[in-house]
Amino acid sequence: MITQTIKPMRIVLLSAIVLTAFASCAEGGKSTDQANNKTIAADTTKKSIPSETKASVGEANMQINYHAPGVRGRNIWGGLVPYDEVWVTGAHKATALETDKDLVIGDVDVPAGKYALFTIPGREEWTVIINRNWDQHLADEYDEKDDLLRMKVKPVVREEVQERLKYEIRETGNNEGEIIISWEKLSVPFRVRVKG
Repeated sequence: MITQTIKPMRIVLLSAIVLTAFASCAEGGKSTDQANNKTIAADTTKKSIPSETKASVGEANMQINYHAPGVRGRNIWGGLVPYDEVWVTGAHKATALETDKDLVIGDVDVPAGKYALFTIPGREEWTVIINRNWDQHLADEYDEKDDLLRMKVKPVVREEVQERLKYEIRETGNNEGEIIISWEKLSVPFRVRVKG
């Protein structure tokens, strides 16, 4: 009689353990930030995430739309991203840079509007490209004749790995700022100025 009572209790207990484990798995790899008491989703997706960054430099409102691939343990520079070839500097569609005020990037005037931002990564220096054809797939439709500007910049080695490609727009002074492209252990900054 005692044996018959114990067996159902074991089944109930086992069921509770299975349900708890299932609920934990259903959370999708989330963890809790104890300091801020909020749930943070782990970055486990293999896809390139649609991303954007917005900021003002002086009176110019700027926005960059891009797809952010992850490192995922891969060899990035000279591997996944070849040296000395035009790169979409993201994934899928061309990275789009939009400004509502005229800018100066390098020594070139960039009128208010929307552009594609490409790069040519090199071992010692990169070429940043602003192209008039902002709506294109990867670099498949890229044509150098549509370039508004090309300029050389020096990459900076980072101490920590930036897992996902990231663009930042920072104001550095009166009507001056910089755009920073960071991925893996490199950052590529270049200056922008609001024309006026």
